Amino acid sequence: MNKAITDGVVFMPTPFSAGLDVWSSGDGTAGSDTYDNAVNAAFVPADQDFAGCLELQKTDTTQRVRYMGQTPILPGCYLRITARIKAISGNLPSVRIAGRPGDATDAFVSGLNQNGATTALSSYGEVVEISAIVGSGNRGGVDMVWPSPVAYGHFGLDLTGANGGIVRIDDFVIEDITEAYLRSMLDWVDVRDFGAVGNGVTDDLAAFTAADDAANGRSVLVSAGNYYLSDNMTFASRVRFEGTVVMPDDKMLSLTRNFDLPAYIDAFGNEELAFKKAFQALLNNADHESLDMCGRRISITGPIDMQAAVANRTEYATRRQVINGQFYAEDSTAWDTESYTSTASYSTNAPLTLSNVVNVANIPVGSRVWSNGVGREVYVRAKNVATQQITLSMPLYDAVGTQTYYFTRYKYMLDFSGFQKLSKFSLSDVELQCGGRASGILLAPAGLIFHLKDSFVTSPKDRGITSIGEGCQGMLVDRCQFLSNETGTRAQDRTTIAINANSNDVKLRDNRITQFRHFAVLGGTSSIISGNHWFQGDDELEGLRTAGLVLTSTHNRATVDGNYIDNCFIEWVNEHDPDPAFNNEYSFSSLNISNNIFQSIDAAPWFRFIVVKPHGAGHFISGLNIHGNMFRAIHGTLDRVDMVDTSFADLDYTRMRNITVKGNMFNAIDQGMENPTVILHQQNSVNATWTVDCAGPLPFGGYAQNVEAVVARGKVKTAGNVANYAMPYVNTEQGANKDQVELHWPDALQGQVGVMVRMDN
Repeated sequence: MNKAITDGVVFMPTPFSAGLDVWSSGDGTAGSDTYDNAVNAAFVPADQDFAGCLELQKTDTTQRVRYMGQTPILPGCYLRITARIKAISGNLPSVRIAGRPGDATDAFVSGLNQNGATTALSSYGEVVEISAIVGSGNRGGVDMVWPSPVAYGHFGLDLTGANGGIVRIDDFVIEDITEAYLRSMLDWVDVRDFGAVGNGVTDDLAAFTAADDAANGRSVLVSAGNYYLSDNMTFASRVRFEGTVVMPDDKMLSLTRNFDLPAYIDAFGNEELAFKKAFQALLNNADHESLDMCGRRISITGPIDMQAAVANRTEYATRRQVINGQFYAEDSTAWDTESYTSTASYSTNAPLTLSNVVNVANIPVGSRVWSNGVGREVYVRAKNVATQQITLSMPLYDAVGTQTYYFTRYKYMLDFSGFQKLSKFSLSDVELQCGGRASGILLAPAGLIFHLKDSFVTSPKDRGITSIGEGCQGMLVDRCQFLSNETGTRAQDRTTIAINANSNDVKLRDNRITQFRHFAVLGGTSSIISGNHWFQGDDELEGLRTAGLVLTSTHNRATVDGNYIDNCFIEWVNEHDPDPAFNNEYSFSSLNISNNIFQSIDAAPWFRFIVVKPHGAGHFISGLNIHGNMFRAIHGTLDRVDMVDTSFADLDYTRMRNITVKGNMFNAIDQGMENPTVILHQQNSVNATWTVDCAGPLPFGGYAQNVEAVVARGKVKTAGNVANYAMPYVNTEQGANKDQVELHWPDALQGQVGVMVRMDN
């Protein structure tokens, strides 16, 4: 920076040859005495050392020479005032650069140093050069520090010491030397100043380290070039990249003072690589708990193997998160699904193992497994090539023996399956733009508390979030949107699934899920599904509908509360049980379905909202609360809202117990459900035995197992209209479907009663 060059500022005073009327013997301000026609001063046009100069005899204690022009003092600008002087005769004085500071009105600014160092003249005829630096900042070498409000200076020199001596003074030079202070004024150091080459081959690690050490609170500039770093590099200073770096995959670049994705993109020049290196640093640096993408969208050409990016770690359990950005799947063959076929054997003695797997080495971990007797969302958790075994994510319900299995490996934008265990990891305010090319997130095979919040999974090709093991334990999915790639497809033809989980304590809260085949397939227990809206309809009249929420654990202990369940149903199954017939375990139990909105549009009359589907005989319901829900059909009516799917087996209705179905609302539903329920029976002809039909409101086609009360709703009377005050005794489970009760009176009677009946014990 040089203001004389860049802004045309004039600093130089006029030469003595232009006249002495602008050179003051006072402080230099207007009206002060000048050396024009002074008896002790004269202009000497020719001198052997000076082309033209002022000859001056010292007559005052402090003989002043001041230029009367206003030399501007600018913030951040540093001036050097230089004079050349020699003694001619008489006493030898001392000399110093001096000046007067003035504000914008040229008023004197007090309290500031007004001169430079003093130099004594020691001989006649010797040319002595003196100088001083003036500037607004207190920096090294500045003699006169003149901050605001100083706006001008009147500069020259002072002669001190004995009077009588005669000196000659050359023209003054005032020059802008701010460039001398640029290095200390600028807030950065350049790696090239410390020996960095930047040719992409020479190892510049030592230069980077030296620059970082020298920064001392300033930032480091990586100027244009391509810099090779052979080992880990941790910057304690803030870094700005004009050039890029290249380093081995297993070496880390840690930007501790500006740790965010844009900085890594600047550093590596490639968005995909930059994210991997930033994630690598995130899991290897204690200074930062989150990687901020700063709203950047990065395009990726294939699955990001998250563990391969952090090759030094196979497990991680310290809270970390990636926030505030977008991933976009570019068109690439790297997203192509891989398919494999193999024969293998299965035994219930090892319910999570396929053995004797042919060509096991070719089958990728994370593949979905399907064949006869294999439930939904079963994946390859691990494999052992030496023993020809595959570890499964869930057991198989009917696959004992040897058969052909099919393995489908979907490709995920963020693939965590390479980790053995990953806990307390979060994605927040991100969007995965799958574009129908890629799936979303593949979890690690083990871990606790994976959290996706305030995020979008948009148009996944096959899956939104997939768990291949227990990496979903305690998983949280909050306030997210899962937007299907199959919105124009008939419900029964869709194949995509938003979420699956195998472990317990999953929380799905306040999400919105559109038109997948299933919203969630949950194999664990103790889940909370709350405040979500999932809808799976299509444009077909009386179209088929699929399950929105699939619960595959019998002793479920889940709460489904306050959701909007639109054009789909809750399906409760045991398809992940290796021995699906009842065998003295907890049967279908401990499920709460409350305060939800169930809605269907253009569904067939036989569509149902709550379906229980046992995969083996002998099961029953032994703990179910369905309370405070609203069931509604639009454009048509439904026969009822509940059913047992007997494709594999029916329930044992004699063992039903602890089932409460109360306080629900039914709109355009032919038959509601309730348990216990009150049946109003009108006996119009006298009879000692009244048969009460309870089939309609009892849920799931249950037997009329218990009568809790019988209340007369008017006169119970004989044929002669004589009131009878006896109480009947009751026979339950009557009729071909055991959904009737018989009231036995001591006499033939007629009248109306309310019977409170239960389908459970």
